[in-house]
Amino acid sequence: MNEDLIGLNRWRLVLGTFAEDRIGFSEDSSNYSELSDLLEFLYDRDYDEERGIRVDDPRGGRGSSKFTVPSWITKVRSLFPKETVEILEKHALEKYNMKELLTDKKVLEAMEPNAELLKNILQMKHLMKGEVLDTARKIVKKVVDEITKSLENEVKLTIMGKVDRNKRSAVKSARNIDFKRTIRANLKNYDKEEERIIVDKVYFYGRVRKYNPWNIVVAVDESGSMLSSVIHSAIMAGIFSKLPMLKTSLFIFDTEIVDLTSYVDDAVQTFMSVQLGGGTNIGKALSYAEKLVESPLRTMVVMVTDLYDGYNYNIMYARAKAIIETGAKLIILTALDDKANGFYDKKAAAKMTALGADVAAMTPGGLAKWIAKIIS
Repeated sequence: MNEDLIGLNRWRLVLGTFAEDRIGFSEDSSNYSELSDLLEFLYDRDYDEERGIRVDDPRGGRGSSKFTVPSWITKVRSLFPKETVEILEKHALEKYNMKELLTDKKVLEAMEPNAELLKNILQMKHLMKGEVLDTARKIVKKVVDEITKSLENEVKLTIMGKVDRNKRSAVKSARNIDFKRTIRANLKNYDKEEERIIVDKVYFYGRVRKYNPWNIVVAVDESGSMLSSVIHSAIMAGIFSKLPMLKTSLFIFDTEIVDLTSYVDDAVQTFMSVQLGGGTNIGKALSYAEKLVESPLRTMVVMVTDLYDGYNYNIMYARAKAIIETGAKLIILTALDDKANGFYDKKAAAKMTALGADVAAMTPGGLAKWIAKIIS
């Protein structure tokens, strides 16, 4: 799209809905149409020129019905720069009194606790206070507990459940029966008349429990585009911290580092510490991760990021190379959620792979299998 058309589209955004009869968006400008809908949802509340009434008048107005307040907030954050988002939120709250999620405890309590509501709370928690914030914390905990419950058993079975064929176990589980040893030990009880072995003792395989733990450093990019991955990363780190063969560290980053290792087993506290948005300095985050590497040959650095660095890509590559050269594993996850659909810098991903990092988008179950493979 040339500069003239871009300029025309921007003027159309400035003039608003009532200019649509004279100035339409150019072709291939669906993104501008979306931006217009978002702005209309907010600013058309002032008045309706065609009918001469305020949009918040009971008689209605032209305000877009495509959005609810939560869906509008989510979309605004995905399409506008952080500075613009802050202005829109300020106008929404102060000028148009859109405080349903921020000041009304009953509205929050009436909403279904789910992953989408969790996302909305994380995006707006910095504006919540008092009882509303306390209610939000309770909702976050409930959703976190549900997600953890759905993932924990699979993760534990995947990582801890690898059968050690050389170790006996007192844990009596059908999946662990050592049939060869059991048959051999009970051959003396063979009943010729019945033509069967009378088993008086069953032997079981042991399960691997490494008390010389692997170190796993989880680094999470808290930029707004990584929201689903932030949620799953914090919950997975909490699950890892409970496993005897993993010593887990956790930090989040944008242009600064916030070490949350002391809260790694408390995902609620982690989420209440996240400040979504802002720039991204991946090189700085990798430098910090390198300081946390202990026993490099038994260390995994798991960085969850879209690899869009806001500073210096060469520094990012240099810090990644330094970690890999220590002998530690560097795993770059471009997405960590139920869908594992990553939107990321493919050129940077290719470079990271060439340096020796493992780069992929994964579900939590996929990450557990990968870690199990490494430590086994």
